[in-house]
Amino acid sequence: MQCAHCQADLSDVAASKIEKRQVFDLPPIRLEVSEHQGEIKTCPHCGTVNTAAFPEGVNQPTQYGPRVRAHTVYLNVGHFIPLERAAEILSELCQQKISDGTVYAAAVEMAEIVAPINEQVKAYLIETTEPVHFDETGARVNGKLEWLHSASTEQATYYAVHPKRGSEAIEAINILPKRKGWNIHDALPSYLKYLDAKHGLCNAHLVRELVFLIERHCQEWASGFLDVLLDMKAKVEHAKELGLTALSKQQLTIFEQCYDFAVAWGECDNPPPVRAPNERGRIKQSKARNLLDRLLVHKDKVLAFVYDFAVPFDNNLAERDIRMVKVQQKVSGCFRSAEGADVFCQVRSYISTARKNGQRALDALYQAFTGTPYMPSFIGVKAPE
Repeated sequence: MQCAHCQADLSDVAASKIEKRQVFDLPPIRLEVSEHQGEIKTCPHCGTVNTAAFPEGVNQPTQYGPRVRAHTVYLNVGHFIPLERAAEILSELCQQKISDGTVYAAAVEMAEIVAPINEQVKAYLIETTEPVHFDETGARVNGKLEWLHSASTEQATYYAVHPKRGSEAIEAINILPKRKGWNIHDALPSYLKYLDAKHGLCNAHLVRELVFLIERHCQEWASGFLDVLLDMKAKVEHAKELGLTALSKQQLTIFEQCYDFAVAWGECDNPPPVRAPNERGRIKQSKARNLLDRLLVHKDKVLAFVYDFAVPFDNNLAERDIRMVKVQQKVSGCFRSAEGADVFCQVRSYISTARKNGQRALDALYQAFTGTPYMPSFIGVKAPE
């Protein structure tokens, strides 16, 4: 080493300090081939042909190992990359031709492995005392509009696709009909028909409706109601920070009175429509009137988060869970078959649940292919009565 200024030799000069620079890179990725050989021997006494046993999971003359299959499912279901593109990515990375059929076969295999776990997650969602969030969104299956439904908590997610949106689908999935605890959702009538369950409405939806009425229709009562709703939210959050488990009776009474006053104000500004002579069918109402009717009928459900601190203010958890499905539709398009939609729901339920419990999705998929799928800690734990 020489001096940059005078070119003096610095090889015998002690260093005053060390400057370090690091480069992070990947080594070239190549598939590792492990060959298993099993001896075949014929018994000299009885003539029986005997073949040595191969390791568990080695079933074909040639096959991809659990890590490659985990990566295919991770790309296809975990990140919504279409079959052909997932196969192309892996083929270039591994320098080995991988077909889209291999990618789909791995997803089908994964769905079969994790289906029993998802059934136990479903049982947990039925029995848990935690609030369970419900939502649904349109999903095209084989060119037709169907509905993807979700049920979830902070620890668990369950997805299912059904041709219908309402009661028929809810009965078929059979989580909400069996629940006794809190259920958080929008005001879809199909959810509200289950009277044995406790219902809390998503107030984020309500806030958006109120803002719309304020900005587009100049509804002053909506502004007043919004102020009351947000004040209730702030008071509940402050009480939780103080370690309280409920508001005082005085606070509850004041909030209920403010709620009733704002609704009564809205009714004065938006009286029910009057049927014209000889008019038939359902009378069309304004958006403001429709919202007011809902606020009158479902006051206890709107205020559920005020009465019970276990109830969240909104249904954002379900919306986050369902949003990923919309991303899948935008990236990969529709499901080609009902089987493909079911495979997606099974694998995506497993991945989402694993992530919610601090697991890396790729690790959870690899564990499943090696015979030890991730099992959430809450499975098998009986809910308190």
